[in-house]
Amino acid sequence: MRPAALDWSIENCTLARAMEVLGERWTLVVLREVFNGVRRFDDMRVRTGIPRQVLTNRLATLVEEGVLRREPYREPGSRLRHEYRLTPKGLDLWPVLVAVLGWGDRYLADPEGSPLRVDHRDCGGEVRAVLRCERGHEVDEPRDVVPRPGPGARRRVG
Repeated sequence: MRPAALDWSIENCTLARAMEVLGERWTLVVLREVFNGVRRFDDMRVRTGIPRQVLTNRLATLVEEGVLRREPYREPGSRLRHEYRLTPKGLDLWPVLVAVLGWGDRYLADPEGSPLRVDHRDCGGEVRAVLRCERGHEVDEPRDVVPRPGPGARRRVG
């Protein structure tokens, strides 16, 4: 049976576009650090072990894409430097990081568990990513989801 997805084009796929911004290995690590409050270049480099040029490139891309913004600061007696802050576009990536963390915890954690946990500030409960349709139903199984062409889909020719 021929999948219906072959009837529409994926040339303008927003998932593919998102992965052009986020798909490099170190990008989510950089975002993890910024979400954890590590905002300065040297702190990120030391904490993660990301090579200097790679970190420079990742930060530049995230700033260029509007995910992070540069905020100037100056330590007494030092030159002007920048720290990196999340923009609203960057903050919208939080559920993505929580979902990836949950997947990693489930399949890749050491026997003693994950070194990182995210908790709800108000009650202390662990935060997890949940899928819910626009009508409020939780979606637990991938087979409960049907991919369909969206409003920007183009019919495939040929």
